[in-house]
Amino acid sequence: MAMWQKLSLRARLNTLLALVMVLGLVINVSRLFLEAGPRVTAEDQSVVRLARGFVETLVSDLNEASDPEARLDQIVEGLKQLRHVSITRERDPAAGRAASTPTPPSVSDEARQVPEWFVTLVHPEQTTVGVPIAVNGRSLGSLVITSHPTDEVAEIWDGIITQIEVGSAIAAALLLITMTVVNRALEPIKSIGDAMHSIAAGRYDTRVKSGGSPELAAICRTLNYLASVLEATAEDNRRLAVRVVSLQDVERKEIARDLHDEFGPYLFALRAHTASLARLADTPEPDLEALRKHVGSIADQVNALQQFNRRVLERLRPVGLAELGLADALGALMRLWRETHPGVVIETSISPALGAHGETAELTVYRVIQEALTNVFRHAHATRVDIAVEPATSRRSGAAGTEAIMVSVRDNGAGLPADHKQGFGMLGMRERVLALGGTMTVASTSHGVSVEALVPCGLPQSQTFQPS
Repeated sequence: MAMWQKLSLRARLNTLLALVMVLGLVINVSRLFLEAGPRVTAEDQSVVRLARGFVETLVSDLNEASDPEARLDQIVEGLKQLRHVSITRERDPAAGRAASTPTPPSVSDEARQVPEWFVTLVHPEQTTVGVPIAVNGRSLGSLVITSHPTDEVAEIWDGIITQIEVGSAIAAALLLITMTVVNRALEPIKSIGDAMHSIAAGRYDTRVKSGGSPELAAICRTLNYLASVLEATAEDNRRLAVRVVSLQDVERKEIARDLHDEFGPYLFALRAHTASLARLADTPEPDLEALRKHVGSIADQVNALQQFNRRVLERLRPVGLAELGLADALGALMRLWRETHPGVVIETSISPALGAHGETAELTVYRVIQEALTNVFRHAHATRVDIAVEPATSRRSGAAGTEAIMVSVRDNGAGLPADHKQGFGMLGMRERVLALGGTMTVASTSHGVSVEALVPCGLPQSQTFQPS
């Protein structure tokens, strides 16, 4: 069994076909062996009956012969040419002549070539029948018919040998033809195996030539399609990696610019105020009003720095998302935008059945809303923004329905211009959603922009998008 499992499919098929042909030949030869004994017996009895009828017909004309004795001897001499039987004359002792001793049957050369074990297996029995002869009331003895079953045994043995030789030749020819057909039919399997190894090694441009049986040709086409899909996916992943690196560089540049543009002036002003406070403190009688003015300015600048620091932290990592949950974190984000843009009405609708769906999915939802609001306040000139977050169902390819979060951000702005190109922020959000197996669409009309994203939840760690 272990040896059989180690054989290739080609070797198994060829071995099985060879065994079937050998088994068929063995069964056919065994049938001949089993039928040999009854066949010899039936043939022996048939030959004896035919010989007796033939003898009776010949001797019936002796009554009209001028010399019956001579005619009878001629008949006996002519009957010596018969096969499978021998016919001898046994004279009547009452006629005054000695009885002739029957000549023992001669064994033919073919019979001598039959193996003794086969003769023993068939076990032929010799049959002897006497036909009395009387002419005009006078007895001329009898003709003794003796069967020779060994001749029939020799013929059966020759038939078995011929069957083995011819059957072996036919079986060998059929096996050779079948092996050739099987080898050609299974030839694509090696190409398929080599192609699969190449694809597993990352060479997704590998293609295999369709050939062989329709089933193998279908497998070749499917493998080529799989390789093309993997090639396209690898190219998408490469582009995604490039975009991720580009987005990281852009985010770092923006943070560096904001730090330079925002922190720099505030820090310079704080330094100037502290220097002024130091000079006032060194005077014999400090001007309290001037001190209060500098302290108030320092407090205002510290507040501005705190707000700016909060916005930077929100961009890097939402504060309180893991501790408070998605709804409270979005509420804090809305309050921040309302404080900075009091002229814009922000309406939020967060389903109470949302629940917890994992940090990765919730962070993605948060980022989509944050980026959409950033675009609204930078470009849309909108006066109203409607935000909806509710549970949904996502159906990924090859998988059953899974829990998801539907995000919708709509504004009443002027919409996007015809030649508008999405910035790195929206591209990053789209790639983040797609990496989770979701979908994201951005639709623009003259009445505003609508951003909708379906974010699947509960994905394995190997499939989650690792944010930068």
